[in-house]
Amino acid sequence: MYVSEFSSVEEAQEAAAETYVPVAIRESRSSFRVRFALHELEDAVTTTHVRSSPARTIRTPRLAAHTGRDDLLIFCVHLSGTGRLRQHNRLAELSRGTGVLSEVRSPWELDFPVDTQSLTLQFPRGLLSLGRARVSDHCARTLDPKSPAMRLAAGYLGQLHGLVDELTGEQRIEAGRVAINLLSMAMRDGAQDGSHAAVGEVVLRMMQRYVQDHLADPQLSVTELALRHHISVRQVHALFARADLTPGAYIRQRRLAAAHEMLASARYDTSAVADIAAAVGFAELRTFERAFRRQYGTTPSNQRRERRAGEPGGA
Repeated sequence: MYVSEFSSVEEAQEAAAETYVPVAIRESRSSFRVRFALHELEDAVTTTHVRSSPARTIRTPRLAAHTGRDDLLIFCVHLSGTGRLRQHNRLAELSRGTGVLSEVRSPWELDFPVDTQSLTLQFPRGLLSLGRARVSDHCARTLDPKSPAMRLAAGYLGQLHGLVDELTGEQRIEAGRVAINLLSMAMRDGAQDGSHAAVGEVVLRMMQRYVQDHLADPQLSVTELALRHHISVRQVHALFARADLTPGAYIRQRRLAAAHEMLASARYDTSAVADIAAAVGFAELRTFERAFRRQYGTTPSNQRRERRAGEPGGA
């Protein structure tokens, strides 16, 4: 992570040119201060948390014409304060929770009259699944912070920025692509029939992936899924109903399936059944054994013995 804090316009402009894009900054008071906390996800894909005192940031026509990467887009989620973005003769009024897109290849003017905080996602245009003309048309148009897709995109971007240090290089690339796909969905939200259904399908898949990645956590619950994905417990139940399961039943099903795979593998022959139960999130061995028998018609120990007996040389 690249973290720097600057109290002079000149230093901030140099840092922006190196890690962001070249801009001209006009401070609106003598005690200027800006802080960047930047994570690189892959080549030309970054997420940045920015804190700034009142200032105007300008991409002049000259700067826009001499940019090495003119294919870059910048998506900003406004966290606090107010501001205005002008690009393509449009003016976007920024307030808490709003999202706005801008493109590096065209001039812009960003005015923050008060202290502000924002999260940005910078990436090449080609990673966004929208045509060039449509992308430009979205620039300097705010995304409704109340729309489900925008809430999902903003919430995910915030979590990504906070957790990126814990991700592997491959996971960073995948996580960045997910953020861009969520932004694409937010930009389409309201433009096509069924967009809310599409949002629901994405959220459901994300929750299912979260369950699979956290089976060992005995505290994994419907409430945890709701908190992690910025929706209500009622919405969690509604989305899992599409798969004809309750969230609790899905979690239990995935835990039992994982345990079944472990018991069917010689790799875990030295692991006690209690250890396998704990590894998939069952705190009580008796609870695990009852659930396993209901699901597979046999006990975990019998499952292991039957597998061993069927192997070459098995008794």
